[in-house]
Amino acid sequence: MSIKSNLEEVERRISEAAEKSGRERGDITLIAVTKTHPVEMMNEAIALGVTDIGENKPQEVRDKFGFVEPVKWHLIGHLQTNKVKYIIDKVCLIHSVDSIKLMDEIERQAAKHDINMDILIQVNISGEETKSGIRKEELHELLLHAGDLSHVKVKGLMTIAPKTDNSVINTVHFDNMRQLFIDIGQKKYYNVSMSYLSMGMSGDFETAIECGANMVRVGSAIFGERDYSQK
Repeated sequence: MSIKSNLEEVERRISEAAEKSGRERGDITLIAVTKTHPVEMMNEAIALGVTDIGENKPQEVRDKFGFVEPVKWHLIGHLQTNKVKYIIDKVCLIHSVDSIKLMDEIERQAAKHDINMDILIQVNISGEETKSGIRKEELHELLLHAGDLSHVKVKGLMTIAPKTDNSVINTVHFDNMRQLFIDIGQKKYYNVSMSYLSMGMSGDFETAIECGANMVRVGSAIFGERDYSQK
């Protein structure tokens, strides 16, 4: 299938899931994940209406940035502190912040460029050892630390659910994230707003939306399977 038909199908599914959750299509941000995919495919998707692109690796943002039509870039993969410099002046949102050390490096690089950087805190809601992100018990410390930063703004939470054929399992995790999102919003941390709840990928984005996600990260359902020989 073509990117056009794939994108139309994804849009239809997002709209239906949004309606089930009592919202509209416009309430959900679709981030088209382009890991390993060439700039030609990215530009085709942008021409078809994609407004937000997600990359897993900072190096791919750096290498593709000048060759892609104007679009909002998101860094959604694990970010090492020594790679922040590659993307600080290119992305609009970093989804995968999971330590005070990383927050401080983003602050330092953002100050150097005289910009403000929006971030999401990545939570390992399932407790899987193979997943990045902090435990929910560690959230308070990071959110308090955000109050000391002047160039970094915490805008919400992100999670990656386990790969499973059992949608009930992920519904539980997504519901727990939604409750966490609500609870933090009520606590009124300084320099923290719960604007974005980023959860759901190609295999589970409908479930995520129905559970309250307002950002979904969809790659293979739009572009097909990744070509890891190009990584």
